[in-house]
Amino acid sequence: MIVPQFWAEGRIQERVAGQQVTVRRFGWSDESPLAAQFHADQRTREAFDRIATGEKLVRRERKMAYNGADGMPIREEIVERQGESIVTRNGYGARCLNTPDVMFIDVDFEGEGGGATGSARGLTVIGAAFIAALAAGYAARSAIAGVAALIVVAAIGFWRARTEKLPVIEDKTDVLAGARARIERFIHQHPDWHLRLYRTPAGLRVLAMHDVFAPSDAAVTDAFQTLGADKVYARMCRNQNCFRARLSAKPWRAGIGEHLRPRPGVWPVSPDRLPAREDWVARYERAAERYAACRYIESVGNTLKVHLNALAVQELHDERTRAHSGLPLA
Repeated sequence: MIVPQFWAEGRIQERVAGQQVTVRRFGWSDESPLAAQFHADQRTREAFDRIATGEKLVRRERKMAYNGADGMPIREEIVERQGESIVTRNGYGARCLNTPDVMFIDVDFEGEGGGATGSARGLTVIGAAFIAALAAGYAARSAIAGVAALIVVAAIGFWRARTEKLPVIEDKTDVLAGARARIERFIHQHPDWHLRLYRTPAGLRVLAMHDVFAPSDAAVTDAFQTLGADKVYARMCRNQNCFRARLSAKPWRAGIGEHLRPRPGVWPVSPDRLPAREDWVARYERAAERYAACRYIESVGNTLKVHLNALAVQELHDERTRAHSGLPLA
């Protein structure tokens, strides 16, 4: 896991085989801006020399935050450090916990077999029935016929939704029960594991307490697949060599409709634009105080088995997310 304090960009423009070639590369450091620039210049020279020999490389790296920075260090503002864990502000302004070896698993409910998908299908069936009834009434040019058709066809629509087990209203308890069932099966197969479960606005968060892991470990891959980890989250854990958990509310869920300023919210920003960012962050933090990022549910497995690193991260996580506050999730 690399979350640098300082960033810089190197640039080389020279002629190669009669053509002008410009190459740019980023550099980073925890020591100083000068060290970051030295690293950027080194990377730029190396890339330029390889391009000059005919190797197909991009000439300019894109300035990307966590989600798009495959294999690059995490390019986010460092808010605080706690041991080996680092709290950063992500591209849309929320605070995130990054840890090299304490495993978090995000399990999102989107795409589950029931819930929102089934609800949408059920509403589609019933909506189509109502439209067909109105069309029949209009064709007959009779209000009575229209009402009668509406009742008959709507009844058929409800009957079909029921027989095909398509929920008219999303039942989030179904998808929650499905996720919990997977966790129970996993614990049955791994009785020595200790997992803490949290409810998030979009699903569940799982925190492993019994041991520490590298994101590339086979045990991590197995847990991600078995528990249904969000695929983007799993990929970024491997690419960034760290685990991650959002600590504060998503801005739009906390009533902040404006994007993090300046746009895009990739760190660092120029000094003349820092005041706009700081103003936005102050407004966001005031709004986020009214919400929790997750809610603690329970612990499962061998709850007596606790790794000290995991305990330190858990205490930091629970405090920053307000997991025991009872506040609404956002």
